[in-house]
Amino acid sequence: MDHVDLNLIEVLDALLAENSVTRAAERLHTSPPAVSRALARLRRAFGDPLLVRAGRELVPTPRALELRGEVHAVAARARALFAPSAVADPRTAVRMFDLQVTDMLSTTFLPSLIDDLRVRAPGISLRLRPENTEDTPALREGLVDLEIGIIRTGDPEIRSATLLTETLIGAVRPEHPLAGAKTVTARRFAAADHIAVSRRGRTHGPIDDRLASLGLSRRVVAVVPTFASALFMARETDVVCVAPAGLGRRMLDALGLRAFPVPLELPSLTIGMAWHPRNHHDRTHQFLRGRTRHLMTAAAAPHGGTRTPSDQAPR
Repeated sequence: MDHVDLNLIEVLDALLAENSVTRAAERLHTSPPAVSRALARLRRAFGDPLLVRAGRELVPTPRALELRGEVHAVAARARALFAPSAVADPRTAVRMFDLQVTDMLSTTFLPSLIDDLRVRAPGISLRLRPENTEDTPALREGLVDLEIGIIRTGDPEIRSATLLTETLIGAVRPEHPLAGAKTVTARRFAAADHIAVSRRGRTHGPIDDRLASLGLSRRVVAVVPTFASALFMARETDVVCVAPAGLGRRMLDALGLRAFPVPLELPSLTIGMAWHPRNHHDRTHQFLRGRTRHLMTAAAAPHGGTRTPSDQAPR
């Protein structure tokens, strides 16, 4: 019995339903000879003829009649294993997703996602993981289901998708000398005191490289780990900070900050999402990724964000 071919259950179910080798073959999309060979193996396995000829038809033996209901139930359960899960319907699913979200998105994008899910999938809840899970194997270890923000994972198995690209703008409080300037030149920009944003505490970055190419340098008076903290500090003192043009606009308006174009050619800021392959085909996770993509694009597009919606293979 250890070597019984379980495919025979499907053949027996078709034979007991049709009482015909030919019709069973049609039902199984195979040939009558193949079904006949399977019937011979079934007879040997059960030690019973199962189906015997009566004129031009086959009729089940008493043993086959005993088996019919159970065989059909087993075959149906086996087929159900390969059917889409009904509980994966996001409209009825009850799931808790752990998210790692860049600080700027926590205040600008996340409220929109919560409101959207409350209507479209009220059984889905979100739990934000602390930022100290960044740059760890949190996705691989299952601590985080979806990371949204500036994706820096070096894990080659992690899947990712670019959501949009952002340009950087300068931000100052209304009392700052640059707030009323018609044009902010690179020299005036460099002459101001700056707050730098770096999770790793770095004081030198692309802005400094561009200024150096022009023979200029800036004074960084503080380094903070997040855009949000930089914007709050810019509201209280005369310093310049930079922020994403689209995603940061709501926070700039809320804090009463004035924005201006950075007078340098800076690389774009890429906002994306990342997830582990274990969740790639999960229907509810796919739904969450789809809503994230849609809402992120809607949040930034009016202010110049560029959408790049395709899911990427592991990097």
